[in-house]
Amino acid sequence: MIKLEKRPQPSRLWTYLAPLLAVVLTMIVGGILFSILGANPVEAIRTIFWDPLFNPQFAGYSRPQLLVKAGPLILIAIGLSIGFRAGIWNIGAEGQYIMGAICGAAAGLALYPSESVLIFPLMIVAGALGGWAWAMIPAVLKTRFGTNEILVSLMLVYVAENILASVSSGLLRNPDGMGFPGSRNFKQWEAGHNAELIANTGMHWGVVFAFIAVIGAYVMLTRHITGFHIRLTGEAPKAARFAGVNPARIVFLCLGLAGALAGLAGLFEVSGPAGQITIDFNSGYGFTAIIVAFLGRLHPVGILLAGLLMALTYIGGELAQLMLGVPGASIQLFQGMLLFFLLGVDVFTNYRIRIGTREVA
Repeated sequence: MIKLEKRPQPSRLWTYLAPLLAVVLTMIVGGILFSILGANPVEAIRTIFWDPLFNPQFAGYSRPQLLVKAGPLILIAIGLSIGFRAGIWNIGAEGQYIMGAICGAAAGLALYPSESVLIFPLMIVAGALGGWAWAMIPAVLKTRFGTNEILVSLMLVYVAENILASVSSGLLRNPDGMGFPGSRNFKQWEAGHNAELIANTGMHWGVVFAFIAVIGAYVMLTRHITGFHIRLTGEAPKAARFAGVNPARIVFLCLGLAGALAGLAGLFEVSGPAGQITIDFNSGYGFTAIIVAFLGRLHPVGILLAGLLMALTYIGGELAQLMLGVPGASIQLFQGMLLFFLLGVDVFTNYRIRIGTREVA
């Protein structure tokens, strides 16, 4: 008889081994998937994980893109991980990302064509506030009426997407765009452009803020009383209440931080790599960041590494579509398998397998 036996304490070995094993299993099953689709599995895995970094033919373009893709993933995942540690399940970061982009872009375009140095800082503040305000909706409903933040935050993603479509064709539409949906291009406006800080590296202000968020989250979670309250709320809610921790305050803090960081990610993306507000501006970063958060074990440093890995799958996936002709949906499935295997393997962190004979009554 095979059964799972709960461990007295979570296994430290499996805590660190699970993400690595999940990546290996994803490669194996992903290779089988690509084989079914008619691609050479070894070549497909090499194209995704090796060629973007080490193939001279592609590395010149791909390496800078690694930071470009990783920046928003890390920013959003850091915010989500803080809430997840407290047992607050914000699944709507994609909506907060969109609203941050809309609010930040609107704040800048309202002052177009001014070249004031204050415009971009204003856009940063507006982007953070836009994401924060959108996250406050599930926070208020949860603390006031006891609603489920998972459902509310997720449903608000679709509201945000409709608002994005509306402003792209209306309020923020480029008046010189001959009626086509989409805002002015920030890349053509120096005051509102999130340009590269170091040429040909992909390093822009969004990446800088991502590194700052990693450091700030690490300090807060390991060196500050607020971080202790967050961890205590997630691990022992009753003990947290006895210790005087205000549950409503933790909800507002965690959702607010997650919303603000997601909003910043949206602002940096729309003013930099994307360049403008369009109907299809959102690219799923808010959902992919959930995978990044769990792959990084909800630890800031782990999220930094997981964000870089996931960014590599984005770049390598685009390369595989171009070079091998695999469909884009297969790359999304490949990324989803990573979370599936991580959650599956993670069982062994808290349980061990026992093999024995079945007891006879």
